[in-house]
Amino acid sequence: MSPQTVKIIIALGLFLHGLAHGRASLVLLEDAAGIRTGSWLPVRSWLFPSLSQRVTNLIAGLFWLLSTIGFIAASLSFWGILVPGDVWRQLAISSAIISTLGIALFSGTWPGAPSRAMSTLDTVIALVVNAAILVALLWLNWPPIDLFGK
Repeated sequence: MSPQTVKIIIALGLFLHGLAHGRASLVLLEDAAGIRTGSWLPVRSWLFPSLSQRVTNLIAGLFWLLSTIGFIAASLSFWGILVPGDVWRQLAISSAIISTLGIALFSGTWPGAPSRAMSTLDTVIALVVNAAILVALLWLNWPPIDLFGK
């Protein structure tokens, strides 16, 4: 596979992962603001079960919003657009950690999923992508820095 193809796949993957988090954060923040746009599974926190649904949505929404911004910024940084190209790795790593922490804190319910099966599927996909990002960047040191920069 050519370096250009690898670059497109990485940037597109980070961008799409960011968009998926963006949809989830939008659902949560709309719910927190009282603007319900559909019938979604409620997000619950096992760590803070006594929080109201509105507060839970707001806190979870911030996790997904930070992940959204981070993944999209990492994608743009990878191409050197609007964000310095040498920070894409740090952005991707921190976004994957924030996303994983959000999933862990909020019972693995994917915001905006219409059913338990879709929520589980979306959650598993997000965790697999997060794990792939963390393993590739932290353990395998892939893609090579000399090929795509810091």
